[in-house]
Amino acid sequence: MLAGASRQSTVYSAGQASFLRSSLTHSLLPRINMLSPEGELEISFGYKCNSERGIPCGEVASGYNIHHEVRRASSFSCLSGAALSANATLANTSICNGKIGEEILPSWDSPNSFRKVTSSPSLSKLDILSSSLPNSLSYFSCSPSSPSDILEYDSCTLKSMSEGFLNSKEVQVAGGAAGEDRVQAVCSEENGWLFCAIYDGFNGRDAADFLAGTLYDTIIYYFDKLIWELEPGSDDGGLGGSLQYKLDDSLIYHTLSRCKGINDSNHGCFSTTKSEVSSYESFSHGVLDILQRAVNQAESDFLYMVEQEMEERPDLVSIGSCVLLVLLHGNDLYTLNLGDSRAVLATCCSKGDGKDKGERLRAIQLTDIHSVENEAERARLLADHPDDPKPIIAGKVKGKLKVTRAFGVGYLKKKNLNDALMGILRVRDLTSPPYISIQPSLNVHKISNSDQFVILGSDGLFDFFSNDEAVKLVESYILSNPFGDPAKFLIEQLVARAANSAGFSMEELMNIPAGRRRKYHDDVTVIVIMLGMNQRTSKASTCI
Repeated sequence: MLAGASRQSTVYSAGQASFLRSSLTHSLLPRINMLSPEGELEISFGYKCNSERGIPCGEVASGYNIHHEVRRASSFSCLSGAALSANATLANTSICNGKIGEEILPSWDSPNSFRKVTSSPSLSKLDILSSSLPNSLSYFSCSPSSPSDILEYDSCTLKSMSEGFLNSKEVQVAGGAAGEDRVQAVCSEENGWLFCAIYDGFNGRDAADFLAGTLYDTIIYYFDKLIWELEPGSDDGGLGGSLQYKLDDSLIYHTLSRCKGINDSNHGCFSTTKSEVSSYESFSHGVLDILQRAVNQAESDFLYMVEQEMEERPDLVSIGSCVLLVLLHGNDLYTLNLGDSRAVLATCCSKGDGKDKGERLRAIQLTDIHSVENEAERARLLADHPDDPKPIIAGKVKGKLKVTRAFGVGYLKKKNLNDALMGILRVRDLTSPPYISIQPSLNVHKISNSDQFVILGSDGLFDFFSNDEAVKLVESYILSNPFGDPAKFLIEQLVARAANSAGFSMEELMNIPAGRRRKYHDDVTVIVIMLGMNQRTSKASTCI
């Protein structure tokens, strides 16, 4: 039981209490022993919203209601996360003189359950991080910023900014590392939001570690700056025109996000005018803009850190990460991605939409795939480098990387970082860098009654399953196991398919050490979020 949770909230049925301990005995999957040292899941966590003060979801479109036993509250009812490694990597990397791995990440990591922490737990460690690098000017003090981007607040100001869009006194956190992947989930049920991130690292885990240690706090900082500047009498402080909102616009947004139906008199909501809708859209664009600004700041900080440390560790210039961020607030699902991780929405089919008469859910991909296999990305890359006859070599960007957008990987972005590499590692003819973009794909989806769950996954999941297959597996599983762990189930299904492809039993594959097992499957990280459409509860939730 979490500290501060009511004793009454811990009374669950036997099925509910087995949320993380489910045996997962499903007809689609042979039983697998994941308790061996090599085969154990590095990450497996779950979270169930408190339902006592929730409102029954009611009838869902087409009569389809997945969690009929669960009284859904807020924008989601529960989530589960799981991750399995295939790559061998160092336990904690030494970037920023070890401060990320030794001081900041331990305050975030909780791989087997959610735990309660003060909001932005690494804020107290940032002074340590800032002192580790010279010539520091930015918020995280890893890189100099342009004058318009220098964000300066004294300690009193920072302390007073505690009621921002993503802030609360306490949050629930879970996550950790599996191979080169990192996963985070941060929830404030009292404020009605959920933040999830999958960082799929490559060529090492340093970039994913850096993101896990700093990006959430960077996002919090930009949100706090926006809220602070919305206060009456505050100065502009250098924000661009896209974030120039009035305080009443922000309040309209929060009012709208709490209403299931804007014109539903039962919820006490007002009917909207064009200006109010415009205010809501303006704030939504602002949220996406903040996410992008935070990623750009993190990239600047990381590459500055690489330049400071590459003499001792030249490998840092080749290390990068894909990024998938999801922010769920009210009925708004915001996504940001760089690379080939995916967010896939499962929604009920309208009459006649299903290919099969028995099909009840269809998959909608909410994110773009940034790789040379995507024709649009391939065309963009060629257009961006007209003076380079070979921006794509052997199906990879400059013969090195399949993804076209990513965090880090500095040697494909800056000539001086490429020059730090020797021999075959160095890119020849780096004619017109950067070749890898940091421009993310951004999206906001308004959750409807038809939307049932969202699957977040690194590309390792989709090496074996299409979007439709992943949705069907989760749908089938939760219908039979309404309080089970669908994320863990998806990974077990992946292991079964990978073992079958390699001619192994599942146990044999799982006992192959990390590193050697990469031949058969990638690191894989999965989060499954069960969506809910009810007003949020203010009571503390319990993770089980």
